[in-house]
Amino acid sequence: MAKRFGKAFTILLAIGVLALAGLPLLREGLYRLDLARYPQKYQALVEQYAQENDIDPLILYSVIRTESGFDPQAESNVGARGLMQITEETFAWIKSKIAPQEELTFDDLYDPETNIRFGSYYFAACLKRYSGDLSTAAAAYHSGWGTVDRLLEQGEMYTSDGAVLHTFPYEQMQRYVYKITQAFQKYQRLYPSQEF
Repeated sequence: MAKRFGKAFTILLAIGVLALAGLPLLREGLYRLDLARYPQKYQALVEQYAQENDIDPLILYSVIRTESGFDPQAESNVGARGLMQITEETFAWIKSKIAPQEELTFDDLYDPETNIRFGSYYFAACLKRYSGDLSTAAAAYHSGWGTVDRLLEQGEMYTSDGAVLHTFPYEQMQRYVYKITQAFQKYQRLYPSQEF
């Protein structure tokens, strides 16, 4: 009996030692999986337009990942296009602000550079409009400034200061804000040396 107990204890001890020895490999594997799930594709373009618009590039990666999964040919069911999923109406407004003399069309949003250039400008404008608050800016990027402004006008139900939202009453908006903020937190953990 004691001999059997000693053998079982030795086997369990060996399994424990092997498990502890394998932890660094497991951690490394999980880290590499996270890097694959939260990539930094189009890095040169993201960094260029993040710098030009004074926005954290990790925010742009979060938006691109959430909006299109880094697919430059993505198109939504409402016709939003490209990496950062810009609608035709928003494209026209941004073009009037940053490229009025350029011969760009809505189809040019399938081009990663044009899309990131326009999308980063618009998200930076959302951040400026809503006191730099990522959640409120994300809600505006998703649902439009008019929707967010109406919610802010409704007082304490959705805001405590009249400038940023603390509650997101629409399910799609709430889900979108959650995805953006969670992706941003994940990017900050994975790429801490690249924080803005």
